[in-house]
Amino acid sequence: MGSFERDTSRDFFTKVLIIGAGFGGVYALHKFRQLGLEVKLVEAGSGFGGVWHWNRYPGARVDSEFPFYQLSIPEVYKTFDFSERFPDHNELRRYFQHASKILDLDKDAIFNTIVEGTTWSDGKWTCLTKDGRGITCKYLVLCTGSSYKKHLPAFKGLENYKGTLIHSAAFPEGGLDVKGKRVAVVGNGSTGVQIIQELGKLDCDLTAFIRTPIVGLPMKQRTISAQEQQSLRSFYDAILGSAKKCRPGFPYNAQGKPFLDSTDEEREAQFEELWARGGFAFFLSNYMEFVTDKAANECIYNFWAKKTRARVKDPVKRDIVAPVKQQHYFGVKRPSLEVDYYETIDRPNVTLVNLKKTSISEITETGIQTNDGEKRDFDIVILATGYDAMTGSLMDLWIRDREGRPLQELWQEGVETYLGLMITGMPNMFMVYSPQAPTALSNGPPVIESQVDWIISAVSKMEEDGIKTIEPQKAFAEKWRKDIQDMNAMTLYPLENSWYMGANIPGKVREQLMYLGGVDAYNVAILDALIGWKGFDVGF
Repeated sequence: MGSFERDTSRDFFTKVLIIGAGFGGVYALHKFRQLGLEVKLVEAGSGFGGVWHWNRYPGARVDSEFPFYQLSIPEVYKTFDFSERFPDHNELRRYFQHASKILDLDKDAIFNTIVEGTTWSDGKWTCLTKDGRGITCKYLVLCTGSSYKKHLPAFKGLENYKGTLIHSAAFPEGGLDVKGKRVAVVGNGSTGVQIIQELGKLDCDLTAFIRTPIVGLPMKQRTISAQEQQSLRSFYDAILGSAKKCRPGFPYNAQGKPFLDSTDEEREAQFEELWARGGFAFFLSNYMEFVTDKAANECIYNFWAKKTRARVKDPVKRDIVAPVKQQHYFGVKRPSLEVDYYETIDRPNVTLVNLKKTSISEITETGIQTNDGEKRDFDIVILATGYDAMTGSLMDLWIRDREGRPLQELWQEGVETYLGLMITGMPNMFMVYSPQAPTALSNGPPVIESQVDWIISAVSKMEEDGIKTIEPQKAFAEKWRKDIQDMNAMTLYPLENSWYMGANIPGKVREQLMYLGGVDAYNVAILDALIGWKGFDVGF
């Protein structure tokens, strides 16, 4: 909590308060206005954009492809042109600026405001901000996203490093001059791949520290003309709507024939076809048995390794990034899309350190020392080490339930929500792009819109029927959690240490943080709960 004296003259009440200004915040603010309710939004950053407000590192771009990574708001999509199949961070910020302007969102937004205390009393939520303001509301909507709270590994000596230390989510707005510099990149998830892919082509000596090699899939990037978009706009309602009716939030064609019923020749032909399409086709249109069947998973991995190894000439580097023997399951840790990552790491100015063989033992004043005793000096160290995903940003709000118990206490043995939308003991508080929803296993905008539309329907019904509060019943929340973990136990996800499982954060409960049934099944489940307020206690 803030340490300065409270100035209550700046306090105010609003019927609806939204926290977070990414896709969820934009859509929720727009929809609540349409409902005719008084609504305000607070955001830690200086503008709309969510994760794309903060992500400015070299090569940062989304791996959800055009036209599916946008909101289905006609006023916005009719008047904005993307330039690439996979937009970069600059274009995405331009998109959010455009949405804000077209929808006149700024007038109801308060930026550079951090909430650090959230309590329920007398039928209202009160949010205390870092600068001492108190905001009360009847309905609280948390659009804090999955990737906000940065994870900084507790490397020994990190505080002693004298060079430039940067987390990937805190890159300077003006960029970073690496010319002639010795640069280290720690982390090989999607962010690490994008940074290495960009910086490795510049005039610098780059060293990538890799523990688990990413499964990089060919992006097949291309430009999108204004004429192509103008022609497609006649179909946008159907195209964007279809994304909510399929498992991954992208209307990819499903694989019709089971893996075990396919011959080796049929599998190879299918793999080649999907590979040529680029994007996540090889991941999301492939045999879905890869999630549950080790043999199917290994078969897909072997094809990927064959394709990838052919692109890396250096034999040592080749064995680090695409080992012949499968070391982790395909698709169970998040794959990434790349353009020329594997060619870039082949360059002579790029060095790879295999952390499976020698881990980082210490950060020194001048660089990084590994367990084999080797000391490497660096001018710049970039930590592409991800986030306390899904729950970290919620915990930072210091939310307390109606009994005064903090969320940290309530979830100390694991996350428990109902429908990924609400938490027992926290009336009228809703979550968007949240744990125990499809979230990170899907394209973002479709699941965000589905959740916000549900919240709008619930609040509208409450207002019409004179309902003061709704909150989930404990038994239904427990069952939602159990169903997710039971489904998880039938997959390969528990066999990997991924952030899907919360395994990247020391001390965090190891559990499946996502709903695994897909966007389509999720929509059916949440809409069913609206009928007769199934699983909710209703207060008049």
